[in-house]
Amino acid sequence: MNPVESSARVEACWNEIGVHGNGTCPQLAEFIRCQNCPVYASAGARLLDRPPPPEYRREQREHIARRKQLPAPRRHSGVIFRIAGEWLALPTEAFQEVAEPRPIHSLPHRHRGLVLGLVNVRGELLVCVSLGHLLNVSSPQPLEELRLRQQHLLVCDWARSRLVFPVDEVCGIHRFEVQQLQEPPATVIKSHQSFTRGLLHWQGRTVGFLDANLVFSALDRGLA
Repeated sequence: MNPVESSARVEACWNEIGVHGNGTCPQLAEFIRCQNCPVYASAGARLLDRPPPPEYRREQREHIARRKQLPAPRRHSGVIFRIAGEWLALPTEAFQEVAEPRPIHSLPHRHRGLVLGLVNVRGELLVCVSLGHLLNVSSPQPLEELRLRQQHLLVCDWARSRLVFPVDEVCGIHRFEVQQLQEPPATVIKSHQSFTRGLLHWQGRTVGFLDANLVFSALDRGLA
């Protein structure tokens, strides 16, 4: 037993004659509780000031010297697709399915532009919009021509907005780390840059990763 432990044991009078002992300590009349007594405070100070045991020093050295295991960077994923000559992507969670081409039924009193019409997807009529028109990456085309050239319909559900938009090509899901997103060059002036979170390099192509909140908010405003 080292001197500090021996001294603390001797001064542990609270367990002998204090409130946790037989209660015969004459100081109880003044301090009522052992925690209010300077003897109790002095013993506590000695315990805090005692030198750490050898095993504590060893454990701390090992802890500091141990190689830190940093958490893996959070990975994101997006569905890559092509509209006209532009390669784009939206977060994977924005998509419900990739549907095969099907008739787009025009709406009365709606000019061709953002809204293409209605599409029947599994018995539910969904509004079909032109994402290319919103991003200004494709020129307006007659509906019949669009029906002939469309390859896929992407069914999306984001912030309670369930919409469909046609694309020329779907290339699947691409996983990446947020550090891989690059800022669009300041010299590039395109309207869809305002909807772009960053640029991804994928199979030798530059893909604009779109901000889903901005895109679907703009689509909702266009439908209002």
